[in-house]
Amino acid sequence: MDFGFTAEDETFRAEAREWLATHAEGAEDRRTWERHLGKAGWIGLGWGETGYGNRTATLTQQVAWAEEYARSPAPPRSGHIGENLLAPTLLAHGTDDQKSRFLPPIAAGDELWCQGYSEPDAGSDLAGVRTTAVREPQGTYRITGQKIWTSLAHDADWCFVLARTDPGSRRHHGLSFLLVPMEQPGRIEVRPIRQLTGTSDFNEVFFDGARARVEHLVGPEGAGWRVAMSLLGFERGVSTLAQQIGFAQELADVVRTAVATGAVHDPVLRDRLVRQWAELRTMRFNALRTLGRPDDAGAPSAAKLLWGGWHQRLGELAMQVRGAAASAGPVDWTPSAPYELDASQHLFLFSRADTIYGGSDQIQRTIIAERVLGLPREPKG
Repeated sequence: MDFGFTAEDETFRAEAREWLATHAEGAEDRRTWERHLGKAGWIGLGWGETGYGNRTATLTQQVAWAEEYARSPAPPRSGHIGENLLAPTLLAHGTDDQKSRFLPPIAAGDELWCQGYSEPDAGSDLAGVRTTAVREPQGTYRITGQKIWTSLAHDADWCFVLARTDPGSRRHHGLSFLLVPMEQPGRIEVRPIRQLTGTSDFNEVFFDGARARVEHLVGPEGAGWRVAMSLLGFERGVSTLAQQIGFAQELADVVRTAVATGAVHDPVLRDRLVRQWAELRTMRFNALRTLGRPDDAGAPSAAKLLWGGWHQRLGELAMQVRGAAASAGPVDWTPSAPYELDASQHLFLFSRADTIYGGSDQIQRTIIAERVLGLPREPKG
């Protein structure tokens, strides 16, 4: 593996660290923060010499920025879906008009996006999409159906939607990739989903005759599966390395707790803590090895399998090192605050979904079996 940061990369990293240290503390609401990032030129680093982003940056500099952001006290990003998923998809498959219309507002932090993929009866089986889009004479598509687990839909201005445009099609045939404005009262309804953690970052989205313009179809009609699969590859890029910075911070917290409670003296728990550290290092080396290699068909699925199970095991460890104290909340119960969690309890409950969302472990293993190992396709019932 030949990967390292140059002197120029480290200068870039230092600039990013200094800017975040100066601006991240006491950051405004998340939408205002996105505009602040855009104005300072930190959105769209990976868009190359397209003219649509802000400053240009090499792949290693993008990694440096993502890592420094993860280490900083800056709030979670609201614009990452537009920047890291839709933007590279448009650069690969969009028309010049689509790039000119949608990329500058993403780079400025002015428009936020959500992803309309999963459905109640499809789950991780993306080819089971039932949402329909019917082309109308006036140059629009009429969209009807339901999406679920839609991150940040309650804040989004736009949604990229995978819908079935050929009513007689099955599985991955006849799907199209559409850009849909969310501000359509009476035609789009967003319902937050309360999770185990008590928070509501995910949503159900109901489309009841929502409209998307024909010129906002990305790729040819019926080619949505190819566009959607391309986007899923972008989902597991530079952001994976930044995610691992957060994982390392969580692991350090668990180790500190184990030392404080004396759980570190249990040889079984100590062995599991060391194994978590070693596996995290391995995941980083694997992410660096596959960075910038879109031709590696199995890399995204292997990465998802690795980190999903790892993070879930970390959540279990976070509870075990605390012993019986892990079952009690951080504050006494009151009618106004009936569901308070501390950081380790939140980690444990949220990580239960890690092996399900973003493509379940079963789906990832099927992808590796069929597309990498060349095994016979799973029979469809």
